[in-house]
Amino acid sequence: MEAILFVVIAAAAAVALGTVLATGAFFILARGLPPVQKGVVAFFHPFADGGGGGERVLWCAVKAVQEASQTARVVPLRRTHLVLPERYRRLTLVRQALGSIGLGLEALRQLVPEVFIDTTGWAFPYPWARWTGARVVAYVHYPTISTDMLGRVWAGAATYNNDAEIAESPVKTSLKLLYYQAFAAWYAACGALPSVVAVNSSWTRDHIRRLWFLGRPPVLVYPPVDTADLLSLPLDRKLKRLYLVSVAQFRPEKNHRLQLQAFALAKRAAGPTLQGQAVREARLVMIGGCRNADDQARLAGLQRHAEELGVAEHVDWVVNAPYSELRSLLGGAVGGLHTMLDEHFGISVVEYMAAGLVPIAHNSAGPKQDIVLPLPGEDGSETQTGFLASSAEEYAEAITRVLTMDQRERLRMAAAAQQQARRFSHQRFHQDFTAAVAGVLPP
Repeated sequence: MEAILFVVIAAAAAVALGTVLATGAFFILARGLPPVQKGVVAFFHPFADGGGGGERVLWCAVKAVQEASQTARVVPLRRTHLVLPERYRRLTLVRQALGSIGLGLEALRQLVPEVFIDTTGWAFPYPWARWTGARVVAYVHYPTISTDMLGRVWAGAATYNNDAEIAESPVKTSLKLLYYQAFAAWYAACGALPSVVAVNSSWTRDHIRRLWFLGRPPVLVYPPVDTADLLSLPLDRKLKRLYLVSVAQFRPEKNHRLQLQAFALAKRAAGPTLQGQAVREARLVMIGGCRNADDQARLAGLQRHAEELGVAEHVDWVVNAPYSELRSLLGGAVGGLHTMLDEHFGISVVEYMAAGLVPIAHNSAGPKQDIVLPLPGEDGSETQTGFLASSAEEYAEAITRVLTMDQRERLRMAAAAQQQARRFSHQRFHQDFTAAVAGVLPP
């Protein structure tokens, strides 16, 4: 008990000292920043050429601002390595945050716009942007820290971002909670500064409301999903080759192991009937991207896990596939798997639905609150648009349902899913984002 008390006192003293030093550092770093360039809008988005969902938001937002004011500008940055998580094996959150400050100052030293639009969620450069006189707009995909993260540490749950060594130690858990609480306070202070806060999902909105309680209420602006092309795929599938797909980068938080375990469980539970035979013969196509050697090693581990589960001969691996191949595979699948806990939105789930697949998504965050929702009918009835699951058993049950579903029922559910996917179009994003920022753009 005395050890914990000592740790708490030491941590409080460290926070106080850190606050004093941070204040001094703020004014030192703020010196020499150029004056505001009136009429200019700039976007802060390291890795703007990344090609992911965040970059899609960026370029659609740029287009919306250009159409509204013709004054958008993107400044190239050279020190983007400062926010790469793999650089920081320990104290990753705070060191990335400090890196984002360095990157933000690099941007502001080149240009101080009248409106500073951040589409990455790195809130920590906001104080310097506001100090120069710029109006700040934040589009948040995912809170840097969430109350769910705090809750899992408090509960002693071991996850990909909470080592079992820490989860099993009361002292280390207490230290990590203090670290998270101090970081959350810093994050909240920065979140009080934007003139406009937009978020990409109901889950993110709820967390930002709690975390940025000193700031403006967040506006929900769903991200743009390129549904138009996928909506042209036919709903009626040739069921001679029955398969499910999974579309996700081979990253730990995507939890591909759960997909393999559920797939194996569904096959083991298949009975001697024709429906059971359909499950036993079905395939799982794992489509994902590998960014680096760590991803390659993770992919090899997943392939070994498929061998251990006895399903390797029924699993196909498609790595770094071009869009044409992805589209073709989506066009023949009957269902799509998604297993990430607390996925802030879930673009892959929307793409499944737009392509006419029945989604089987994690029962949390974006898929639960915004995407896999019943479609209301004109007569007051509701049509199911997919399945939500958490455990391997729940996923296995949903997999069996999708693979053995009557064709008419599948078509009805797939049609409802496609209708639901239309809510997340480029046009909807353009309309909502333009409305959100209209009050702060230069005349």
